Order: sequence, then C-alpha cells, then structure tokens
Amino acid sequence: MTTVRVLTSDVAPATGWDTVTLMAELLADVLEAELVRVPVQWATGRSARAVSLLRRRRGSDITVLIAPDPGRLYDVAHWRGLLHPSAVTVGWVIDSFWTDRIPRVAGTHFDHLFVTDTEVVEEWRAATGVPVTCLPFGADVLRRGSSRHERTVDVQRVGRQPAAWEVDDRTTAEAAGRGLVMRGRVPFGTSADGNQRHLMAAMADTKFTLSFSNAVSPAPYTHPTREYLTGRWTDALASGAVVAGVPPDCAVAAELLWPGATLHLPPEDLHAGLAILEDAANAWSPAQAERNHAMALRRLDWRWRFAQLAEIVGVQTPTLRRELESLSGSIDASAGALD
Repeated sequence: MTTVRVLTSDVAPATGWDTVTLMAELLADVLEAELVRVPVQWATGRSARAVSLLRRRRGSDITVLIAPDPGRLYDVAHWRGLLHPSAVTVGWVIDSFWTDRIPRVAGTHFDHLFVTDTEVVEEWRAATGVPVTCLPFGADVLRRGSSRHERTVDVQRVGRQPAAWEVDDRTTAEAAGRGLVMRGRVPFGTSADGNQRHLMAAMADTKFTLSFSNAVSPAPYTHPTREYLTGRWTDALASGAVVAGVPPDCAVAAELLWPGATLHLPPEDLHAGLAILEDAANAWSPAQAERNHAMALRRLDWRWRFAQLAEIVGVQTPTLRRELESLSGSIDASAGALD
C-alpha cells in the first residue's frame, strides 16, 4: 500500500505562517497522509544541503512538501525521506516569487513543483527542468468561512499598513469621528489554530478588512517588485468581508477576485480613504457578505487546490471525495446569494 507523506516546516505560531501551517494539516487530513513537521533549522544546516546533492533514491511512497519559500525545498532531504524514499515527490512553494533563491535540489529531487504565482511558472520550469503548475493561495472557506449578517465592526485592520494608516490609535479615532467602528490588530495567541480562529472570528464580525499590497506597503520580508495574493485577502473574503485598501496587481488576483471583493483606498491619504469607507459602510448590506462567501467557496477554497494536486500525484481518498462533496453542497446552498 502506498504511503502518502506531507512534509511541512515546523514554524512556531504567530509568525505569519499560521494559515500555511493549517493548510498543510488540512492537506494531510484529506489525503489521509502522514504529517511530518520538519524543524525550521533543518534547511539551513549543512547536512540538508549535503544530503540533497546525493543521487535520489526511489521507493513506493508519495511525498508532498509544503515549502514556505524556495530554500525550504531542502526539507525534502529530511531523515524521514531518506528512510522512506518516494516514487513521487512534489513541492508546493508558497513564497514562489523569490525566483533568485531556487535551490539546485528543486531540479534533482522533485517530479513536479507547484507555485502560487502565475508569473513565475516559466522561470521555475527553466530553472529546474521539471513540470511546474500554479496552485494559488486559498482559504478554508468550507470549515472556517462565514456569511454572517450581523457585523458589529465597520473596519478591521489586518497586517502591515502604509505609513498613513499604520498608527491604530490615530486611525481608530479619526474613523470614530466619521461614525465608523474600527478595530486594530487581532492579537496573536499560542497556537496556529487558536490564532486562525481569532482572526476569522474578527473578520466575520466586520464589513471591511484593511489590507494593502506590498507595492504600497513594503516590508523587509516582502518582494520589492512582485505583488502577490495572500491569506489577508482570501481569509477575509472567505469570512464575507470586503477587502479595502490596494489589492495586489498580479495574474492570480485578476483571475480569482470578483467585482465587489475589494474596495480601493488611497494608500497615502487617510482622510480621503476614511471618506470612501464611510460611504461604503453606509451602503453596505448583508447581501455583500453572502456574495463574498459564496464566491470564495467557488474560487478560493483550498480543496480545489488539493483536488488538482491529488490528480497530478495520482492519489484519491474517500476523505478528499467527501470534502469535495461537502464543498459542492455548500456551493449549491449559496447559489441564491449570486442572484
């Protein structure tokens, strides 16, 4: 019997990778796979790089590696993989836009690679010589999403902001002057699941979340030129909220997002932005939450990505089939929101 193994970096909670950690856990569940948490220091050690240079051994297992960034593809050399070599090994790179960091192991130890950005597919193919498919960032819309009508908050901050929007006390006070209820950062907890529950609950209680693309809200850890879709958009839409700010200018966002999913705000002008939010909040209706949740089920749920990955690696499980049936049932039930 073929064993399926999902490898994921053992990143501590509250680091920004909680959504990816939970995605890997969900993937292991639906593929009925063994979940292996690789210590974060593994890929930075000399042993991982040395082992990755060895000739690849083949076995009967299937390994799916979830890599936060290209360098974590070295996790394929983890001792568990050495003891149980795989017939099929695939890697799913989340921050795939770092194409200048593609390691040699990507072309020697993988049969297929998945990236989250359409624009970099050809670069990865050229650099590795293996098939590459785009699997965009998603959300657990089915289990964690919401179409809730009653929302006590107008605007919820999520993540980094441009300078004009960065100071929560100032933004909250000026929003209150316009009759808007605004909430600052959602505090982190001590577990990935707990953090995600708090975040999704906050998003389900707000009409708008506040997020800006890295092009107008850069940080040392963001790409300086390439924009990309992340969980700040997908989780918010799964929760029925509209994402206000500046959406990423990228192919995945253009393909997956829909009219009404986002609200553009000037990143450099807090006063003008709050005026736009005031008008939008006054015009908001529960139908917007229903529509966003319904569209997120159709376009953003992780299970659609899992089904595509499973087909490529040649795995089908009763759990994945049941999850897709539940997802289809929820989509049917939400059809009225799109009328």
